[in-house]
Amino acid sequence: MESNSFLEYVDAAQVALYGFWVFFAGLIWYLHREDKREGYPLDTNRVDSHGNAITVEGLPPVPCPKTFRLADGSTIEAPRASGADRRPIAARQVGWDDRFGPDVGAPLDPTGDPMRDGVGPAAYAQRADQPERMVDGSPMIVPMSSVTGWSIASRDPDPRGMAVVGLDGATAGTVRDLWVDKSEPQIRYLEVELSPGGRAVLLPSGFVRYDAKGRKVKVASITAAQFEGVPAIVGGGQVTKLEEDRIMAYFASGHLYAVPSRLGPVV
Repeated sequence: MESNSFLEYVDAAQVALYGFWVFFAGLIWYLHREDKREGYPLDTNRVDSHGNAITVEGLPPVPCPKTFRLADGSTIEAPRASGADRRPIAARQVGWDDRFGPDVGAPLDPTGDPMRDGVGPAAYAQRADQPERMVDGSPMIVPMSSVTGWSIASRDPDPRGMAVVGLDGATAGTVRDLWVDKSEPQIRYLEVELSPGGRAVLLPSGFVRYDAKGRKVKVASITAAQFEGVPAIVGGGQVTKLEEDRIMAYFASGHLYAVPSRLGPVV
């Protein structure tokens, strides 16, 4: 009786192991390629010998465009060339040489108002200028006064009517309403009516400390006067994703740019 000599030397466990290695390597390649649908290729300030801007794509390369269907029925393509962020940067690299350009890796020094220009900690992404929505299509973040069934827990301070105080101890305005996230039981923003003037701005809840006894809302990131520079919202009882990012960036940047002393070294 003849036997297949090839099968006698085949190790099924080893074949399965090699097969798993090939599959796992392919999976890593696929996932790493898919995560390049946003943000790639990377722009640099370097140019090649022909004067063309050098972009960084890496390995594996950026995948081919794919169309995604969103919950509201619309579609979006990624990656997309039209989605590239081409906003001018209001900053100049430290160590700039007019003959050779900037030092490699040199930091950026703002040339204008960094809190308004979106430089450094004030940077924000160009997200869609439309509100985050619930499954039923309604805005997710809305004023608490516009929805029913919402209230402040008795054990928590009610910020409405409290004075809003900046890092300089001056009063910027008064909290007149709260904006809540309908998908989660929490306050996202405090609506502050500035004084004088009466303009209303949104203050992210993560940037405040409550003084219930003193009836104050304390903000350590910006001064009272800088509340006038908080990015406005279109209104209509909703805030868009782009507006949210701009507001968050403004308050976050205050921890570095609000007063000159914060720009100096810690030690």
